Amino acid sequence: MEEELLTSSVPRALEMKTKILGFELPDLLLIFMNMAITNLVFGGTSLRYPLVWGTTLAIALFLYFIKRGKPDNYLQHLGEFYTKPAMRSAGEADLLYRKFKRKEIDNE
Repeated sequence: MEEELLTSSVPRALEMKTKILGFELPDLLLIFMNMAITNLVFGGTSLRYPLVWGTTLAIALFLYFIKRGKPDNYLQHLGEFYTKPAMRSAGEADLLYRKFKRKEIDNE
């Protein structure tokens, strides 16, 4: 008598990033921070709608169309690419490295 193998369904991409309406979470943070700050500054003026909603919509559309079809964290990696030096020397001293100095604890 043969027994059937127990199976269960699993997601196809286990490391899939969380996206809401096509935006990554850092993008949404940027969009909502812009909305909050511009609303705080211009919320009581007659320019509320063009400055608060207009800039928020412009940032959202810019991010949506620039990042469409690109890998995750595309803008972060693009910024790192442009800010890092073009060439690195293998023998160059590491300026960020500091030796660990153990503090002497006085036992009194």
